[in-house]
Amino acid sequence: MDQAALDTRTQNNDQQLSDEQVVERVLAGDSALFEVIMRRYNQRLYRAARAITRSDSEAEDVLQDAYVRAFQHLAQYRGQAAFGAWLTRIAVNEAIGRLRQSKRFESLEESTAPEVVEMSSKSISPEQSAADSETRALLEQAVERLPDNYRIVYMLREVEELSTAETAQVLEATEENVKVRLHRARALLRKQLYASVGKNAREAFTFHAVRCDRVVRNVFARLSELGITTLRQI
Repeated sequence: MDQAALDTRTQNNDQQLSDEQVVERVLAGDSALFEVIMRRYNQRLYRAARAITRSDSEAEDVLQDAYVRAFQHLAQYRGQAAFGAWLTRIAVNEAIGRLRQSKRFESLEESTAPEVVEMSSKSISPEQSAADSETRALLEQAVERLPDNYRIVYMLREVEELSTAETAQVLEATEENVKVRLHRARALLRKQLYASVGKNAREAFTFHAVRCDRVVRNVFARLSELGITTLRQI
């Protein structure tokens, strides 16, 4: 077996490891294996960060900060929550922290009293929403116009398909609060638009391979700058 085939086989074997197994091996000193975690969760964390920041470049920065923080505190993961939820919470905290500094983020635990939110959008004809690429773009635009605290819930529940309990855990909110906000988010997405493009939600806000490679490369570069090669040095 040549080296390329051996490397591919090794990578495939690494991908079969559970999150907990990867964490255990990284903690044991195989820090390079942290790449598996990053590639496994890049899309979810990007979507969560993008839902809060509404900026592609800032969402990437949030990812890198979140991964560095997670790497540095990996030994503190105790397994009380799913690793994905623990990691997503770190990214959400990073994104919210940035918006709180600019006073642009609304608390998830505000009053659940009924409210009316105006959303301006042009009428969408059936012809305009026929192509999948176009409907995905329309969905992204509609989600983009949601209020901050509705958008992140919609992104986690509908796009990333986390359960109500998982979303509540990530956002440190009550399950009832998550349900209310998801209901309002859906209501704000016009019924005609939601019916036409809802099936394509999984394709929205895709984290492309080039961006994925850049995040992985930058995180390891930053860890190297910090003088961290294994978790035993933290």
